[in-house]
Amino acid sequence: MATTCTHTDHIKVTELPPSVDGCEDCLAMSPRGDWLHLRLCLECGHVGCCDDSPNHHATSHAQATAHPIIRSLEPGETWSWCFVDEIGMSIPAITGETHIPPSPLG
Repeated sequence: MATTCTHTDHIKVTELPPSVDGCEDCLAMSPRGDWLHLRLCLECGHVGCCDDSPNHHATSHAQATAHPIIRSLEPGETWSWCFVDEIGMSIPAITGETHIPPSPLG
């Protein structure tokens, strides 16, 4: 496991969206999927659900696209995670706050 993230050059999203409707992939499912916590891909802005959610869409997105870094969109959380280096970090250059809907799972 790395002690620093070596993928910060992949960060393209530095401003959080003002609001999101939920996990993009869960919302596209029929019937709609449920999420617990939301994560933002810092390379393309995809919003996926956490690994505690039934569908693990944030991790699936990272694996399918090789986009390595996500950021929590949960209120009060400012941490990011690099899937490749398996390290959590704070990225001060990421600004803004996102209004998110309540989790369908509570």
